[in-house]
Amino acid sequence: LAFEPPAFGNATVGGAVAAGLSGPRRATAGALRDFVLGVAILDGVSRRLTFGGQVMKNVAGYDVSRLMAGSLGTLGLILEVSLKVLPRPVAEATLRFDLPQEKALEALNAWAGQPLPISASCWHEDVLTLRLAGAQAAVAAARERLGGELVADASAFWSDLREQRHAFFAGDETLVRLSLPSIAPPLDLPGAQLIEWGGSQRWWRGDVAAAREAASRVGGHAVLFRGSDKSAGVFQQLPAPMLKIHQRLKAAFDPRGVFNPGRLYPNL
Repeated sequence: LAFEPPAFGNATVGGAVAAGLSGPRRATAGALRDFVLGVAILDGVSRRLTFGGQVMKNVAGYDVSRLMAGSLGTLGLILEVSLKVLPRPVAEATLRFDLPQEKALEALNAWAGQPLPISASCWHEDVLTLRLAGAQAAVAAARERLGGELVADASAFWSDLREQRHAFFAGDETLVRLSLPSIAPPLDLPGAQLIEWGGSQRWWRGDVAAAREAASRVGGHAVLFRGSDKSAGVFQQLPAPMLKIHQRLKAAFDPRGVFNPGRLYPNL
């Protein structure tokens, strides 16, 4: 699966779709929802509903199946799912650069506009780690062009990042995931951060309200990914028009409110 979903030890395919989580390759390959071709679900009034298809050429019309990605089981039980797969890249190489956050973000945004086979990135503690993937010649040319330090065996690094075994994620402190425009500057938040997806996904251990304020200033939002105090809400409050869409979808798929009431938003 090109979007590299985390397994966290015991994930199922249906659970991965419901959670909507994508891994390090998401910025270049696309999100989980982009790979959902079709689903069969059981809705809130015991109807079996089928959407989409099993292959790309059979997918037509409004793509209802993608609504299941990230729905956290609030719209129905996923019975079947068809996912698009891509071939594994022929060659991979991981490079390491010593760069402060501002310079790393500048480099990532500059590289994003160039024909480079970048498949993943991670910045933490003034070290930018970059993964190249694709044809042998393309990877070799990019290595020579970008420079940096070649990491001999980086598979464990990317696996640990995907599964959140990286040292940054250790412990049980509150963990916030910020989704931002890739061109957003460094955020004024105290403490360590870990940045993925070319700057679009940033992790921070701290107060979710402070994270949401900082994210909103640059056109993003923040989610409480881990933490015992959920009084501020796991997800950032939706604008009224967007909330109305969610309410109508919930009413269509689960009119009696059977599935995970309040899991995404209160009174939903």
